[in-house]
Amino acid sequence: MTKLALLGGESTRFPDRSQDELFRWPIVTKEDEEAVLDVVRNNRYSGTDITTKFQDEFAKWIGRKYAICYSSGTMSLSAAMFAVGLGVGDEIICTTKTYWASISQAINFGASAVFCNIDDNLSMDPADLERCISPRTKAIMVVHYCSYPADMDAIMAIAKKHNLMVIEDVSHAHGTLYKGRKVGTFGDVAAMSMMSGKAFAAGELGTLVTDNRKIYERAMAYAHYERNNAAFITESEDLKPYYHIALGGVKGRANQVCSALALGQLKYYDERTEEIDRAMNYFWDQLEGLPGIRPIRPKKGEGSTMGGWYNAQGQYHPEELHGLPVGRFCEAVRAQGFGGCWDGANFCLHNHEFFKTFDLYHLGKPSRIAYNDHDVRLDDQYLKPSESRFCFSIPWFKKFDQEMIDAYAACYRTVIENHEQLIEKKEDDEQGGRWYGMENHAKK
Repeated sequence: MTKLALLGGESTRFPDRSQDELFRWPIVTKEDEEAVLDVVRNNRYSGTDITTKFQDEFAKWIGRKYAICYSSGTMSLSAAMFAVGLGVGDEIICTTKTYWASISQAINFGASAVFCNIDDNLSMDPADLERCISPRTKAIMVVHYCSYPADMDAIMAIAKKHNLMVIEDVSHAHGTLYKGRKVGTFGDVAAMSMMSGKAFAAGELGTLVTDNRKIYERAMAYAHYERNNAAFITESEDLKPYYHIALGGVKGRANQVCSALALGQLKYYDERTEEIDRAMNYFWDQLEGLPGIRPIRPKKGEGSTMGGWYNAQGQYHPEELHGLPVGRFCEAVRAQGFGGCWDGANFCLHNHEFFKTFDLYHLGKPSRIAYNDHDVRLDDQYLKPSESRFCFSIPWFKKFDQEMIDAYAACYRTVIENHEQLIEKKEDDEQGGRWYGMENHAKK
């Protein structure tokens, strides 16, 4: 038995060389720098020519007719909600385990967020979806969380049965395939963040894609005052009286520094993420068959992938490790050599006070139900299973370096093979997480 580093033993030995290339992201070339400097030197920040070029290329790459860029992913998701007609008293269903920007802005439209459970891969559980549907349901927000493609066959079948709109949040899953087809091409509309920490990283940018001309025009009119005009709004008669003013009352135009970066990232994205995919799959292959952990990745042979593997997680099964709490397991892996191992990913949103008590409109009741006079199912009796889906983070490799990846895998393997050393007393097996970013690993 090897004494674990957390208990005074030796940590895992890593190859004696720099690891900068293994984790550096995004990759910024001289070509990218020159493109950005061109925007700066020629004061092209607020134009649309570079953005339009990226939109055209991105739409072709993902497989949609139309693409529109915004100042952030949150803005693009807001535009998607406006575009599908989300309004006062409507309900929109979203998984509870996601970043807040997937669903929180629904209150800006007077709509209610309704939360669906997740499955073992942290994705929307189709088996729980119909429980969430009511006569007020307008749309489903499907999040391809932590790069894993949601079960779009089942979700789209339910949406069709109930005549519901589907928005895909692709912020974690640029280039992810579901049965051979890119996510973001299944729903009525998709939107995504391309901020600097994402797999598709372009400074601070959001992009919306759709095949539906009406949705495209409504999304354009929402936050693009300079394109809310006869040149772009051609088929939506109801929008024409409102030319020249952003209908959402917000300015969502992309900064062209970001658009210039996005063009460069798109040019090499498939090539770079192919290497990421090779490295990440190799890592999981080294841990195959160990008790207590499972990879969150599609099964081989079905044509599904993990795209850029953003914020990748693993399943944790404490019952296979004598009940060892996931937080204690992660603590031991950090001591063993990988300091980025944390449990939980994002906390479940239905637990946040924003969705329970926040009163944006000063009406004396939570804005989440301000215009909805019946139960919208924010009940822990339904959502507790979401909290019991234990997960933990793994390294996000950007290069395939077999020797280095083996060392990181050894951190996890050593802890698992010697986990009984960590079981000293009964501990609270509560899932950790964070509300946003990669900080705040406190228990909730």
